[in-house]
Amino acid sequence: MDDPTLSLPGLSPLGRTSIVARFDGGSLSSDSGVLVLREVEKRLGVADRLAGCLDDPRNPDLIVHGLADMIRFRMLMIAAGYEDANDAAALRHDPVFKMAQGTLPSGRDLASQPTLSRVENLPDPRALLRMGRAMVDLYCASFAKVPKRIVLDFDDTFDAVHGGQQLRLFNGHHDNYGFQPIVVFDGDGRFVAAVLRPAKRPSGVEIRAHLRRLLRAIRAHWPMTDILIRADSHYCGPLVIDWCRANGVDFIFGVAPSSTLRKHIETLEASTAERFNAAPGKGKVRRFKEFHDGAGSWSRVEHIIARVEAGDQGTDTRFIVTNLSGGKPKVLYQDVYCRRGCAENHIKSWKTHLAADRTSCTKATANQFRLFLHAGAYWLMWGGESKGPCPAKPERVANAGLRVSMPKRSMWRVAQLDTLRLRLIKIAPSTRHSTLLRRAEPLAPSARVVEMKTQVRLHLPTTSPAQTILRVVLGRILRLAT
Repeated sequence: MDDPTLSLPGLSPLGRTSIVARFDGGSLSSDSGVLVLREVEKRLGVADRLAGCLDDPRNPDLIVHGLADMIRFRMLMIAAGYEDANDAAALRHDPVFKMAQGTLPSGRDLASQPTLSRVENLPDPRALLRMGRAMVDLYCASFAKVPKRIVLDFDDTFDAVHGGQQLRLFNGHHDNYGFQPIVVFDGDGRFVAAVLRPAKRPSGVEIRAHLRRLLRAIRAHWPMTDILIRADSHYCGPLVIDWCRANGVDFIFGVAPSSTLRKHIETLEASTAERFNAAPGKGKVRRFKEFHDGAGSWSRVEHIIARVEAGDQGTDTRFIVTNLSGGKPKVLYQDVYCRRGCAENHIKSWKTHLAADRTSCTKATANQFRLFLHAGAYWLMWGGESKGPCPAKPERVANAGLRVSMPKRSMWRVAQLDTLRLRLIKIAPSTRHSTLLRRAEPLAPSARVVEMKTQVRLHLPTTSPAQTILRVVLGRILRLAT
């Protein structure tokens, strides 16, 4: 048995001064920045939104941990870097996590890992559909006023699995079994939706069904808002294009090259290559051409834009199709279509920094619920932003979030999510965050928690470099209306 009164052996003395280290520091936490995320979650209300979609089968007289409390605990764990429910075995005793749940440090412990696992397996397909609509409601509520236009970036990402999970499928390109969920972000980086699915290219019928559900939920809030859909060639099919036209939705999709399309740019490719060869020192030569054509399966010809680029490695040609009018081909390609690459960075942050690919449950419904939990953690770290004033309605959550609460001209506003975690939430180096091992500076404040009769005091390191920005963030995060 570990005795906290025993000192650690083997520590070398400092000159003639010995070093004595004991595990008797009292109530400490290395995740004191979770209290900032608590204020963000209170403003967003993500846990309450998701919990409201579930039917609790438990006896109300015997409930100790509410559904919203357990979902909130799980999202805070993910945001703090503890993506495994097994970590709840230790974190359920953590005083800061208890305070983030509205419990005193001396109060009851939080939910255990088995309890959290049962919650993950609780939702059925109907509950998951309600959660999907709840995430759209959260997205729409993140705007202070109704936008005139929004841009939705669709993409899919491979999620490798290593067990017998439902819906898993072998993908030849990745040479592995896994899922390939469809993920939707808007043009500013807000999370909109995620759908768990097998690791294969989505069909036009599947994409159209997903579009129909998603846009119906958005139109329920904003019936007059213009919507632009951006995606790569996976999403360019006759069913999708016809549906967008029939429902008044703008689109700009990548198009796979074909012999029919290439006939339009053979002369342009040759002349572009000649220009580069004439002056190779000036760098790559990029030219554009627009025309109307389409595949044989399309119901009509469409507006096609070709981008031809010549460089040291030869000529490269890309095609896009759009129903946008009035813009120059160069602007539509570079300033509109190419910006969908930001969605790939958002997916990378979601997967790499918040471990959204931890879909290791056996049931597909549980893994879909995990996508929503990791999406909620993304909202806590990223938040919602608006350029206008926040209205008086308490359901509006504009300007709530960790990153968007940072000063606009500061490095924090563009920092990656793991940087925000390491600098503002975490403190001590660990094997879970190996990048800290290369840092010599103290990072986020570690807290010594002292519970008194009328208050709880958190003693934070005086030398912490994060104290100024934490004051700014807490001052900017808007409180819920009371």
